Amino acid sequence: MKKILFIEDESALQKTFGEVLKQEGYEMISALDGETGLRLAKSKKPDLILLDLILPNVHGFEVLKQLKEAGETKKIPIIVLTNLEKIGDVEKAIELGATTYLVKAQYSLQEVVEKVKKALSENNQ
Repeated sequence: MKKILFIEDESALQKTFGEVLKQEGYEMISALDGETGLRLAKSKKPDLILLDLILPNVHGFEVLKQLKEAGETKKIPIIVLTNLEKIGDVEKAIELGATTYLVKAQYSLQEVVEKVKKALSENNQ
């Protein structure tokens, strides 16, 4: 079973996404802040990370940077799922190693699930 780590500070969103992705057959790991997310990424070794950028303790860009610099987590695909829409934010996330950048308001839950499946299948090749 594929493991997905969801680093998101909105617990309602965590719950909604978690339930949908569990129904799709994924094991969900949740972190409500960047610091916990980094720790869980290193200890649980998820197959994919969904990452918000606006996070308490450690900002999402810093989380992304640290994950991509650490040997044990640098190959994990990371989908940024955030409300930040500025082109500069998108470019920065991609430069830091994000696989995909999704603006929450522009994607339905089902579309995000499809992006998750696509990223996981591409990473298996």
